[in-house]
Amino acid sequence: MTSKTDIARALLSIKAVFLRPDDPFTWASGIKSPIYCDNRLTLSYPDVRSLVDGAIAELIQEHYPQAQILMGTATAGIAHAAIAAEKLKLPMGYVRGSAKDHGRKNRIEGKLEAGDRVVVVEDLISTGGSVIECVEALREVGADVLGVVSIFTYGMSRSSERFAAEGLENISLCDLDTLVEVAVEEGYIRPADRGRLLAFRDNPSDESWMSYEA
Repeated sequence: MTSKTDIARALLSIKAVFLRPDDPFTWASGIKSPIYCDNRLTLSYPDVRSLVDGAIAELIQEHYPQAQILMGTATAGIAHAAIAAEKLKLPMGYVRGSAKDHGRKNRIEGKLEAGDRVVVVEDLISTGGSVIECVEALREVGADVLGVVSIFTYGMSRSSERFAAEGLENISLCDLDTLVEVAVEEGYIRPADRGRLLAFRDNPSDESWMSYEA
């Protein structure tokens, strides 16, 4: 079974995750963040891609053996859902960010029938809003959404609250706590940065994490 540490090392090695506590990124929301995650990069590295998508398949087999179809989130979850579905020999489809404005005006692409047992594949969980919108779209057409499998989660309380409110489970290959420990061990960040990163996780809208001292 692939460990969270294995995934953390892989993401850091290809710079799919950047940790920059001294020079934070600015998210589209305006939040100053010491971390930026672009899991699309995993697709460009065959060894990492195989590790990640094999681990997604393992999690689905372990936690959702009754799954009948995988649904990727647009756009980053689509490729991972397709590769994991191939490994598991399951059908797949994906959920658009919004319905098409032409043709059949689908939001859900691929064959899906009411009652089908679905696992949603996502690349990144921050606040959880976008993936929950996908789950709602699937439930509206009668799908039985078993849960979400994602590559990485920040572990923010906002996402945990949202998932709980929806009666939904998210299982991630890796989380911020594991990533931070590996990053310290391998010299990507200083040990003193550990507290700042976790303070950001606990309250991302509070910029006091930048001056946090353990």
